[in-house]
Amino acid sequence: MELKNKRAVVTGGSAGIGQAIVLDLAKNGAEVAFTYVGPENKEIKRQVESLGRKCLSLESDVSILSEAEKTVAQVVEKLGGIEILINNAGINWDEVVWKMTEEMWDKVLDTDLKGCFNYIRAVAPIFKEQNSGKIVNIASINGLRGKFGQANYAAAKAGIIGLTKTVAKELGKYNVNVNAIAPGLIETEMIQKLPEEIKKQALDETVFKRIGKPENVAHLVTFLCSEKAKHITGEVIKIDGGQYI
Repeated sequence: MELKNKRAVVTGGSAGIGQAIVLDLAKNGAEVAFTYVGPENKEIKRQVESLGRKCLSLESDVSILSEAEKTVAQVVEKLGGIEILINNAGINWDEVVWKMTEEMWDKVLDTDLKGCFNYIRAVAPIFKEQNSGKIVNIASINGLRGKFGQANYAAAKAGIIGLTKTVAKELGKYNVNVNAIAPGLIETEMIQKLPEEIKKQALDETVFKRIGKPENVAHLVTFLCSEKAKHITGEVIKIDGGQYI
Protein backbone atom coordinates (compact mmCIF):
# COMPACT_ATOMS: atom_id res chain seq x y z
CA MET A 1 0.00 0.00 0.00
CA GLU A 2 1.37 3.36 -1.11
CA LEU A 3 0.60 5.25 2.10
CA LYS A 4 1.13 2.66 4.82
CA ASN A 5 2.01 4.22 8.19
CA LYS A 6 1.20 7.75 6.95
CA ARG A 7 -1.12 10.09 8.86
CA ALA A 8 -3.33 12.49 6.87
CA VAL A 9 -5.55 15.47 7.59
CA VAL A 10 -8.35 16.24 5.12
CA THR A 11 -10.33 19.44 5.60
CA GLY A 12 -13.98 19.30 4.58
CA GLY A 13 -13.89 15.52 4.49
CA SER A 14 -17.49 14.65 5.31
CA ALA A 15 -19.01 14.77 1.82
CA GLY A 16 -18.33 14.96 -1.91
CA ILE A 17 -14.72 15.17 -3.03
CA GLY A 18 -13.48 15.29 0.58
CA GLN A 19 -15.24 12.06 1.49
CA ALA A 20 -13.79 10.31 -1.57
CA ILE A 21 -10.30 11.54 -0.63
CA VAL A 22 -10.62 10.28 2.94
CA LEU A 23 -11.68 6.82 1.79
CA ASP A 24 -9.05 6.55 -0.96
CA LEU A 25 -6.24 7.56 1.38
CA ALA A 26 -7.42 4.95 3.88
CA LYS A 27 -7.68 2.25 1.20
CA ASN A 28 -4.05 2.98 0.36
CA GLY A 29 -2.87 2.55 3.94
CA ALA A 30 -3.15 5.96 5.58
CA GLU A 31 -4.70 6.77 8.92
CA VAL A 32 -6.97 9.76 8.39
CA ALA A 33 -8.40 12.68 10.32
CA PHE A 34 -11.01 14.84 8.63
CA THR A 35 -12.74 18.07 9.55
CA TYR A 36 -16.36 18.98 9.10
CA VAL A 37 -18.94 21.61 10.02
CA GLY A 38 -22.57 20.83 10.74
CA PRO A 39 -23.86 17.28 11.29
CA GLU A 40 -21.19 14.62 11.74
CA ASN A 41 -20.99 11.91 9.06
CA LYS A 42 -20.27 8.88 11.22
CA GLU A 43 -20.51 6.51 8.26
CA ILE A 44 -17.21 7.70 6.81
CA LYS A 45 -15.42 7.03 10.09
CA ARG A 46 -17.00 3.56 10.19
CA GLN A 47 -15.86 2.79 6.65
CA VAL A 48 -12.29 3.89 7.36
CA GLU A 49 -12.13 1.86 10.56
CA SER A 50 -13.53 -1.17 8.73
CA LEU A 51 -10.36 -1.05 6.61
CA GLY A 52 -8.30 -1.41 9.77
CA ARG A 53 -7.24 2.25 9.84
CA LYS A 54 -7.58 4.79 12.62
CA CYS A 55 -9.90 7.69 11.86
CA LEU A 56 -10.64 10.97 13.61
CA SER A 57 -13.69 13.08 12.84
CA LEU A 58 -13.17 16.64 14.08
CA GLU A 59 -15.56 19.58 13.93
CA SER A 60 -13.58 22.65 12.87
CA ASP A 61 -14.19 25.97 11.15
CA VAL A 62 -11.25 26.18 8.74
CA SER A 63 -11.51 29.97 8.52
CA ILE A 64 -10.26 30.35 12.12
CA LEU A 65 -6.50 29.86 12.58
CA SER A 66 -6.77 28.89 16.25
CA GLU A 67 -9.17 26.07 15.34
CA ALA A 68 -6.78 24.83 12.66
CA GLU A 69 -3.94 24.80 15.18
CA LYS A 70 -6.12 23.00 17.73
CA THR A 71 -7.16 20.39 15.16
CA VAL A 72 -3.58 19.72 14.08
CA ALA A 73 -2.52 19.37 17.72
CA GLN A 74 -5.32 16.85 18.30
CA VAL A 75 -4.23 14.81 15.30
CA VAL A 76 -0.62 14.75 16.44
CA GLU A 77 -1.70 13.68 19.92
CA LYS A 78 -4.13 10.96 18.83
CA LEU A 79 -2.50 9.63 15.65
CA GLY A 80 1.10 10.31 16.61
CA GLY A 81 1.99 12.69 13.80
CA ILE A 82 1.09 14.12 10.39
CA GLU A 83 2.70 13.50 7.03
CA ILE A 84 -0.11 14.59 4.68
CA LEU A 85 -2.37 17.65 4.49
CA ILE A 86 -5.24 17.90 2.02
CA ASN A 87 -6.91 21.33 1.89
CA ASN A 88 -10.31 20.51 0.45
CA ALA A 89 -12.82 22.54 2.48
CA GLY A 90 -14.65 25.08 0.37
CA ILE A 91 -17.95 26.77 -0.31
CA ASN A 92 -19.45 28.85 -3.07
CA TRP A 93 -21.92 31.75 -2.85
CA ASP A 94 -22.50 32.93 -6.38
CA GLU A 95 -23.63 36.30 -7.67
CA VAL A 96 -22.62 38.80 -10.32
CA VAL A 97 -20.10 41.27 -8.96
CA TRP A 98 -22.45 44.28 -8.96
CA LYS A 99 -24.85 42.36 -6.70
CA MET A 100 -22.28 40.55 -4.58
CA THR A 101 -22.29 41.66 -0.95
CA GLU A 102 -19.29 42.09 1.29
CA GLU A 103 -20.53 39.16 3.34
CA MET A 104 -20.64 36.92 0.26
CA TRP A 105 -17.10 37.92 -0.68
CA ASP A 106 -15.66 37.55 2.83
CA LYS A 107 -17.33 34.21 3.61
CA VAL A 108 -16.02 32.51 0.46
CA LEU A 109 -12.50 33.97 0.72
CA ASP A 110 -12.29 33.17 4.44
CA THR A 111 -13.33 29.55 3.94
CA ASP A 112 -11.72 28.67 0.63
CA LEU A 113 -8.48 30.68 0.69
CA LYS A 114 -7.81 31.64 4.29
CA GLY A 115 -8.81 28.15 5.40
CA CYS A 116 -6.13 26.75 3.13
CA PHE A 117 -3.53 29.13 4.58
CA ASN A 118 -4.59 28.35 8.15
CA TYR A 119 -3.92 24.64 7.84
CA ILE A 120 -0.67 25.11 5.95
CA ARG A 121 0.43 27.52 8.67
CA ALA A 122 -0.48 24.95 11.32
CA VAL A 123 1.42 22.02 9.77
CA ALA A 124 4.42 23.88 8.34
CA PRO A 125 6.51 23.81 11.57
CA ILE A 126 5.86 20.06 11.88
CA PHE A 127 6.84 19.36 8.28
CA LYS A 128 9.96 21.51 8.63
CA GLU A 129 11.07 19.71 11.77
CA GLN A 130 10.56 16.23 10.31
CA ASN A 131 12.01 17.32 6.96
CA SER A 132 9.16 15.77 4.97
CA GLY A 133 5.51 16.21 4.10
CA LYS A 134 2.89 16.28 1.37
CA ILE A 135 0.38 19.10 0.84
CA VAL A 136 -2.36 18.98 -1.79
CA ASN A 137 -4.69 21.96 -2.20
CA ILE A 138 -7.98 21.61 -4.05
CA ALA A 139 -8.38 24.59 -6.37
CA SER A 140 -10.60 24.79 -9.50
CA ILE A 141 -10.32 25.40 -13.21
CA ASN A 142 -12.32 28.55 -12.48
CA GLY A 143 -9.31 29.83 -10.54
CA LEU A 144 -7.40 29.59 -13.80
CA ARG A 145 -9.96 31.04 -16.19
CA GLY A 146 -12.57 32.93 -14.14
CA LYS A 147 -16.28 32.21 -14.20
CA PHE A 148 -19.31 34.46 -14.67
CA GLY A 149 -21.05 34.97 -11.32
CA GLN A 150 -18.15 33.60 -9.28
CA ALA A 151 -15.85 36.54 -8.60
CA ASN A 152 -15.38 35.46 -4.97
CA TYR A 153 -14.93 31.74 -5.71
CA ALA A 154 -12.64 32.26 -8.70
CA ALA A 155 -10.54 34.76 -6.74
CA ALA A 156 -10.22 32.34 -3.82
CA LYS A 157 -9.21 29.45 -6.05
CA ALA A 158 -6.74 31.63 -7.97
CA GLY A 159 -5.32 32.61 -4.60
CA ILE A 160 -4.89 28.94 -3.70
CA ILE A 161 -2.86 28.46 -6.87
CA GLY A 162 -0.54 31.36 -5.97
CA LEU A 163 -0.31 30.09 -2.40
CA THR A 164 0.57 26.60 -3.64
CA LYS A 165 3.44 27.81 -5.81
CA THR A 166 4.81 30.07 -3.08
CA VAL A 167 4.69 27.45 -0.34
CA ALA A 168 6.27 24.90 -2.70
CA LYS A 169 9.25 27.26 -2.96
CA GLU A 170 9.36 27.98 0.77
CA LEU A 171 9.10 24.37 1.97
CA GLY A 172 10.99 22.68 -0.85
CA LYS A 173 14.29 22.69 1.02
CA TYR A 174 12.54 20.76 3.78
CA ASN A 175 11.56 17.98 1.36
CA VAL A 176 7.87 18.98 1.34
CA ASN A 177 5.86 18.53 -1.85
CA VAL A 178 3.12 21.12 -2.38
CA ASN A 179 0.71 20.77 -5.30
CA ALA A 180 -2.77 21.84 -6.34
CA ILE A 181 -5.52 20.05 -8.21
CA ALA A 182 -7.94 22.07 -10.32
CA PRO A 183 -11.14 20.06 -10.86
CA GLY A 184 -13.73 20.93 -13.42
CA LEU A 185 -17.35 19.84 -13.06
CA ILE A 186 -17.49 17.02 -10.48
CA GLU A 187 -20.65 15.25 -9.35
CA THR A 188 -21.16 16.53 -5.78
CA GLU A 189 -24.00 18.00 -3.71
CA MET A 190 -22.68 21.47 -4.60
CA ILE A 191 -23.07 20.73 -8.31
CA GLN A 192 -26.50 19.17 -7.86
CA LYS A 193 -27.79 22.52 -6.60
CA LEU A 194 -26.77 24.34 -9.80
CA PRO A 195 -29.42 25.31 -12.36
CA GLU A 196 -29.76 22.74 -15.14
CA GLU A 197 -28.63 25.19 -17.83
CA ILE A 198 -25.38 25.85 -15.96
CA LYS A 199 -24.69 22.12 -15.61
CA LYS A 200 -25.44 21.57 -19.29
CA GLN A 201 -23.09 24.37 -20.31
CA ALA A 202 -20.28 22.86 -18.24
CA LEU A 203 -21.02 19.37 -19.58
CA ASP A 204 -20.86 20.66 -23.17
CA GLU A 205 -17.39 22.11 -22.45
CA THR A 206 -15.94 18.68 -21.70
CA VAL A 207 -14.53 16.53 -24.47
CA PHE A 208 -15.92 13.37 -22.87
CA LYS A 209 -19.43 14.80 -22.44
CA ARG A 210 -19.60 13.49 -18.91
CA ILE A 211 -19.34 14.81 -15.38
CA GLY A 212 -16.36 13.74 -13.29
CA LYS A 213 -16.68 11.68 -10.14
CA PRO A 214 -15.19 12.54 -6.73
CA GLU A 215 -13.13 9.36 -6.99
CA ASN A 216 -11.35 10.77 -10.06
CA VAL A 217 -9.96 13.56 -7.89
CA ALA A 218 -9.26 11.26 -4.95
CA HIS A 219 -7.06 8.94 -7.01
CA LEU A 220 -4.91 11.88 -8.10
CA VAL A 221 -4.61 13.10 -4.51
CA THR A 222 -3.37 9.68 -3.40
CA PHE A 223 -0.81 9.63 -6.21
CA LEU A 224 0.52 13.08 -5.28
CA CYS A 225 0.89 11.93 -1.67
CA SER A 226 2.85 8.83 -2.64
CA GLU A 227 6.56 8.37 -3.27
CA LYS A 228 5.77 7.95 -6.97
CA ALA A 229 5.22 11.73 -7.05
CA LYS A 230 8.23 12.71 -4.94
CA HIS A 231 9.73 14.88 -7.73
CA ILE A 232 6.49 16.81 -8.41
CA THR A 233 5.94 20.12 -6.64
CA GLY A 234 4.43 23.54 -7.34
CA GLU A 235 2.14 22.05 -9.98
CA VAL A 236 -1.51 22.75 -10.75
CA ILE A 237 -3.04 19.65 -12.33
CA LYS A 238 -6.40 19.99 -14.04
CA ILE A 239 -8.82 17.08 -13.76
CA ASP A 240 -11.78 18.19 -15.83
CA GLY A 241 -12.41 15.89 -18.78
CA GLY A 242 -10.99 18.54 -21.08
CA GLN A 243 -13.39 21.22 -19.86
CA TYR A 244 -10.67 23.86 -19.61
CA ILE A 245 -9.41 23.38 -23.17
